[in-house]
Amino acid sequence: MHYILRRKITVLSILLFGCYFSSHAQLRYLNLEDHDSKPFHFGINLGMNRSYFNFTRHPQFINNDSIRGIESVNSTGLNLAWLVNMRLSDHFSLRTYPLNLVFTEKAIEYNMSHPNPLLREDSITTKKIQGITLAFPVHIKFTSDRINNLKVYMFAGGKIEYDMAADAGKKKADGLIKLHKLDYGIDAGIGFHIYFPVFVLSPELKIGWGLRNVHSREEPYKFSNVIDVINARTLTISLTVE
Repeated sequence: MHYILRRKITVLSILLFGCYFSSHAQLRYLNLEDHDSKPFHFGINLGMNRSYFNFTRHPQFINNDSIRGIESVNSTGLNLAWLVNMRLSDHFSLRTYPLNLVFTEKAIEYNMSHPNPLLREDSITTKKIQGITLAFPVHIKFTSDRINNLKVYMFAGGKIEYDMAADAGKKKADGLIKLHKLDYGIDAGIGFHIYFPVFVLSPELKIGWGLRNVHSREEPYKFSNVIDVINARTLTISLTVE
């Protein structure tokens, strides 16, 4: 008898909760219903990046008796950008960032067998390379159907970057890793559009691959001549407000 009573209460509770959520879903208000039908969207993007160098060792590294190992160190930086999104269809759009500043601080770590204290070298010597980059990406974005106040999107595209802090043209750069100012690469990522009453918030994850060898190799400098090709890699987590 008690078992039958508990079962009826359980079934009734499930029905009540089902009715509640059903009515709640029907009464749910869609924020910014006409937002996605507009031809252009504008927004401000703020992000944090983790960047590093992907590099190959030069054959001269084998013959070097001072440097035993080379590693790239992950570093944290900031992104600040202005977004322009052009609607192409219900699910596709073209977007870019006409103003996109990327602040990075990459580093290369050297394991030294014979460090020179006069040159401020240690058994582990780190060479930091700061970057202030103007980036111009162009992405094709695919967006899912809207589920209440949420959309999922994916994107991919190319980019051109100009590093204002790169020092490949400097004549006096003893002991430095010199980089070219211009780079190009590809981006890919995923994000979410969350619709609020007066704005759309979009958290996003993006991976960037630099395709150009940005290393300006200097034969006389031991920290540079042991490295051949250097490509930039970046992982960015950001928020966009439209």
